Amino acid sequence: MNFVFAGPPGAGKGTQAGLFHARHGLPHICTGDMLRQAVRDATGLGKRASEYMRRGDLVPDALVDEIVRARLAEPDCGDGFILDGYPRTLEQARVLDASLASAGRRLDAAVLFTIRDDVLLTRLAGRRVCSRCGMTYHVEYRPPRAAGRCDVDGAPLAQRKDDDADTIRHRIGVFRELTGPMVEYYRADRRLLQANAERPIQQIYEEICGFIEAPEQRQHSRARVRPIGIRPAPAV
Repeated sequence: MNFVFAGPPGAGKGTQAGLFHARHGLPHICTGDMLRQAVRDATGLGKRASEYMRRGDLVPDALVDEIVRARLAEPDCGDGFILDGYPRTLEQARVLDASLASAGRRLDAAVLFTIRDDVLLTRLAGRRVCSRCGMTYHVEYRPPRAAGRCDVDGAPLAQRKDDDADTIRHRIGVFRELTGPMVEYYRADRRLLQANAERPIQQIYEEICGFIEAPEQRQHSRARVRPIGIRPAPAV
């Protein structure tokens, strides 16, 4: 089972991918987390990527393609994966397909999380991240048990530098502009599904589970999905 979770920053891709990892064992591959770790470790890749990330711009395709190819070649991805935050451009989508095809594999579907910009701004402005383990919280929707401290290890929580209002607006704009062709690429061969990301987390999760846990239905996407939840994206 090979999936892409796509959507603007703050749409809930990481939350859903984490739930699927816990239930199905599918590796949650978040390119943003890998890049941020590379920046913290001051690796060659991290140094090249840091300036783009500071501005809220997408890291160039060649840099991201490099780390994704290496990650998908690791043994734990042999039975499937969930890519979170990649691909984000048409060229990245084509590179991913070519890389999988060379290994005799194919992407099953890309799930697009749709959400209004004003909801994203509220979500991201209140997001807090553990400085040690990376666990994510929200000051309103998912507060920690002790204010400002991680439930897991007690480390202090902080706001990501790219979660200030101006950078958030820029990141959303970049996503809308650059990912449109990628969305149409997956729509054209019926691999694109849409999920309303403004609904409760558990509701989104259960409806995507209905797709993942019914592999015999994947060849008939329009018959398998209820219209109120995750659904095949309409042709345009």
